[in-house]
Amino acid sequence: MTAASFPQPLIAFVRLVDRMNYGVGRFAMYLLFALMAVLMWSSISKAFFHPSLWTLEMAQFVMVAYYVLGGPYAMQMGAHVRMDLFYARQSPKTRAVWDGFTVFAVAFYLAVLIWGAAESFGYSIGLTWVDGLPQIGRLERSPTAWRPYLWPIKLVMLVGFALMLLQALSAFVRDLATIRGATI
Repeated sequence: MTAASFPQPLIAFVRLVDRMNYGVGRFAMYLLFALMAVLMWSSISKAFFHPSLWTLEMAQFVMVAYYVLGGPYAMQMGAHVRMDLFYARQSPKTRAVWDGFTVFAVAFYLAVLIWGAAESFGYSIGLTWVDGLPQIGRLERSPTAWRPYLWPIKLVMLVGFALMLLQALSAFVRDLATIRGATI
């Protein structure tokens, strides 16, 4: 079976999600350099000047963005760690069946993460509902001396989890195509 006989909207979905996550993942790779710059400034400022208050939290925020936005790209590239005890010996079709089955557990887990991230993001922007309309209230800040707003990193987490769910669904469609003998 060729890709032409597989439903075209599903092929378009896979290609769109893969292209989007590829771009986001390539961007996320460069966040490692931003993390190194923040940590280098932290070391320099502690050694020669007054220590900077913002470096520890900024390093944490950059690391979260690097990890969460790079996850879908790693899934797309097949770079996640697997238990290859039995999996590696199977045929591509059998592996696709196993992956197609396990994607439901991954999707459930990601749905719970998205739900929690959405609630946390809503809390961080002070989202309330008045007469059926959303209202933005007090913005949540970190309790540290630097006191950064927390909504940007919570939004990054929400977007990253949503991209990971889309990539899992893309992988599921690829597995369905493999089971049917098509290649996307």
